[in-house]
Amino acid sequence: MPSGAGVASVPRLVIAAPSSGSGKTTVATGLMAALAGRGFAVSPHKVGPDYIDPGYHALATGRVGRNLDAYLCGPELIGPLFLHGARGCDIAVVEGVMGLYDGAAGQGELASTAQVAKLLRAPVVLVVDASSQSRSVAALVHGFVTWDPEVRVGGVILNKVASDRHEALLREALEAVGVPVLGVLRRAPQVDTPARHLGLVPVAERRSAAVEAVAAMGAQVAAGCDLEALVALARGAGVLSCAVWEAVAAVTAGEAGEGAARDAGGFSPPPPLPVPNPGGAPPPGPPDRPERPRPQTPDGLEETGRSAAPARTPDGPEGAARSSKVTVALAGGAAFTFSYAEHAELLTAAGAEVVVFDPLRDEALPEGTLGLVVGGGFPEVYAAELSANEALREAVAGLALSGAPVAAECAGLLYLCRELDGRPMCGVLDASARMTGRLTLGYREAVAVGDSVLAAAGRRMRGHEFHRTVVEPGAGSGAAAPAWGLHAPERRVEGFVQRNVHASYLHTHWAGAPGVARRFVERCRTS
Repeated sequence: MPSGAGVASVPRLVIAAPSSGSGKTTVATGLMAALAGRGFAVSPHKVGPDYIDPGYHALATGRVGRNLDAYLCGPELIGPLFLHGARGCDIAVVEGVMGLYDGAAGQGELASTAQVAKLLRAPVVLVVDASSQSRSVAALVHGFVTWDPEVRVGGVILNKVASDRHEALLREALEAVGVPVLGVLRRAPQVDTPARHLGLVPVAERRSAAVEAVAAMGAQVAAGCDLEALVALARGAGVLSCAVWEAVAAVTAGEAGEGAARDAGGFSPPPPLPVPNPGGAPPPGPPDRPERPRPQTPDGLEETGRSAAPARTPDGPEGAARSSKVTVALAGGAAFTFSYAEHAELLTAAGAEVVVFDPLRDEALPEGTLGLVVGGGFPEVYAAELSANEALREAVAGLALSGAPVAAECAGLLYLCRELDGRPMCGVLDASARMTGRLTLGYREAVAVGDSVLAAAGRRMRGHEFHRTVVEPGAGSGAAAPAWGLHAPERRVEGFVQRNVHASYLHTHWAGAPGVARRFVERCRTS
């Protein structure tokens, strides 16, 4: 539940495109880096469930990259979560997902970049891959500008422009549309980021190369874009009158306050939002903020063994009960880079001391571990190294056998299996995992089949699948029960619940269901 209702006007831009592959990540990350280099405290955000792009955003800004997903969290939390991440910042840059109007399949604008831009009352900058067109760019931009009058496209950045002559043709064509050209970028191999089976290679796996790539992106955007005009456009964003999301308030509300609309079968629709008028703006430059909070530290860029920042503990008996911390180990390092920042914040608010460890390097769980969370990542890439760390595999198996709560998503599920691509894993689950050539991708509607450390039987959740592996069997049977019954896009059971172990392919965002964190920490106390 959000807390601290108020009015806020954080300057902000949404970086969108007609389709994937147009250069959104390059432009968004480069703009973040360019603004940060000029002294702005930049708040980085990503529309949708993607875990990888926020790592590059964090590298560019020195702040945790945060996701804004209207499907996983509900449209009503987009504004509050945005304000939570943007506290203390001079400007926010939001990278879109896919094409501007693409969202959850078959559900209209839900979870699209356009919907998030409207919920944030933020102007949109459209990044257009101009490599194979000239005058036709005007028809393309005109279509995106006029498709939804509530989406305010404030400018265009032309990407992959071949020459001065090509640029002149593009600018001439766009004059008739009335949308300003805010930048022109030429092809630049130095900003290319390597990709593999699930997208870009995460920052944690290529730190030095990623630093160089982000610096190159920042230099390219600074040289090719009108930063003054972009900052002025950001300052013309509409005022947000909503609550700021707070982890403590969300956990305190618990199950009772996290969405009667979900139990009724969906999320409440967002209210209609007026299109703000741009207005004038002074030249760019961070405002005077002598008491601006120190920037956050990006996840994945510190050494392991750290604890999450402490959260405010509520007053009264409930706060006293939570003041006795329980240690929850959170897998990190290069093999497990997929984790939403709000998960650790919610666990901390619920009374946990969250300690990050690296299954590739650490041979033991953090001292005093009473619960374990293993999120997503790429264990298939590091199967040999994970398997070779026999001491930690045995420690994880022993923790699960002791009855301590264990929550595993996707990569975590693979790690708990008996084997992955023929290499021994933790053996907590009597299942085998292997790589395949088939991509499983999309949002899911789910219901908890039975009680677990994360949810009570019948609890409805929304999640996201994104993997090229398969686990056999795909759901618990015998000693283990299925974790979820999936209702969309097809009906099937999935995942494993075995004693206090919950393992599934489903990625969930706990800000949309903060009772999950509270339930998990309470189980850590009582198991």
